[in-house]
Amino acid sequence: MAVISKPSIDIQSYPGNIINGKFVPTAKTRNTIDPATEKPLWPAPFATKEDLDVAVKHAKNAFKTWSQTTFQERSELMLAYADAIEANREELEKLDTMETGKPALVSKTEFNNVIQWLRAFATMELKDEILEENDERTVYGTHRPLGVCGAIVPWNWPALLGLGKVGPALMTGNTIIMKPSPFSPYTDLKLCELGMSIFPPGVFQALSGDDALGPWMTDHPDIRLITFTGSVRTGKLVAASCSRTLKRCVLELGGNDALIVCEDVDIPKCLPKIATMTFINSGQICMLAKRIFVHEKIYDQFRDALVEFTKENIKTGGGFEPGVLVGPIQNKMQFDLVKDMYQDVKKSGYKVALDGKILDSSTGYFAEPAIVDNPPDDSRIVLEEPFGPIVPLLKWSSDAEVIERANSLDIGLGASVWGKDLERAERMARQLSAGSVWVNSHFDVAPNIPFGGTKESGLGREWGIEGFKQFTDHTSLWVWKKIFE
Repeated sequence: MAVISKPSIDIQSYPGNIINGKFVPTAKTRNTIDPATEKPLWPAPFATKEDLDVAVKHAKNAFKTWSQTTFQERSELMLAYADAIEANREELEKLDTMETGKPALVSKTEFNNVIQWLRAFATMELKDEILEENDERTVYGTHRPLGVCGAIVPWNWPALLGLGKVGPALMTGNTIIMKPSPFSPYTDLKLCELGMSIFPPGVFQALSGDDALGPWMTDHPDIRLITFTGSVRTGKLVAASCSRTLKRCVLELGGNDALIVCEDVDIPKCLPKIATMTFINSGQICMLAKRIFVHEKIYDQFRDALVEFTKENIKTGGGFEPGVLVGPIQNKMQFDLVKDMYQDVKKSGYKVALDGKILDSSTGYFAEPAIVDNPPDDSRIVLEEPFGPIVPLLKWSSDAEVIERANSLDIGLGASVWGKDLERAERMARQLSAGSVWVNSHFDVAPNIPFGGTKESGLGREWGIEGFKQFTDHTSLWVWKKIFE
């Protein structure tokens, strides 16, 4: 295969949507806001329904040849794409921080993951399985690509959660149209732009628009799968819309992760990771710790240590400030929801161990970390995912009791148990209803490990071979050997 040159990008230029390997300007544009400064960013394209129809037509046409390429051909292009991203990662990380508000160190982590994920995807092949074999016949289980896929990407992790959908779709022989969030379109548009000189036209396209674009995609009869990350409420709408054409959907939805701390933990050893996996990126990650259950024997000691650690180590500020872990809330709509949660805690009279402030007087959508001290299980701060830097600490006494409380919600994305007694901790972990469960850690992910939710936290799985299978039809291929003998 010919050597592919590494393209470069200009993060201030957005000449159009990317359709069939070309920039396609739109009659209207829209600006999003830098959440740290509240200043408008650059004009981004604004897709129409006709733009989507054209993109789908080209994706269908490209599928005819792309689906027939070999695994090796697709792998080489995926590795070249990862190289192009790595060559441009400094500018992409800057862009990611500017539009999402996430701290620069978190953007760096996101792009570390993006490059690692794509290179891992390039090694993952869905091979035929032999289901039965004898002298008369061989029955294979084969996996055929579906066709045109649509990726609806959230605003909090546009790069990893965007290309975490694109990579498996392309590696399994599908074509894909990516729709960035209206709140964070820039990083995904630039990532697709980098793909223009690597993948054949129509294989990987990107359309930026408003909230109407997603429903057009889920309704479109020629899109065969929607992979969506977002809220439970919107996920239900996506599933209902997909049902009208019986297209597949993979849904990774909201979480309200339970983190259980047993009484035998070494608090100084586990506290830094627990605090980080609670407040990093202002709590705007679906698989962070959202409900921290602490055994009553160590509750006061753990609470005081968490408060002290957070005060000393968890810095709030703009994403480009050194040492910041808690950046701004990404958009005003979410900021208002977070403010309302803080106000509800105060209005309800719950005890607050760390009284984080909403920085209304400053420029930008900033909220300081807050820790709520043992609120009731039926309080909003326990029942609802705040998606902000506020967390309840909850006291527990018996294993059976805390497992029941942890499992009591209708959602189950992630959960963890922390304890020195590994046999006990694993026994508890196996009883937690969540798609990912960790012992003595939280929010570990890897490209070869499937993840997703139980109950209302989603349908299907992303990543790993199990995630690759979501993009395919399973066909049983019967080969009779002796019929003409």
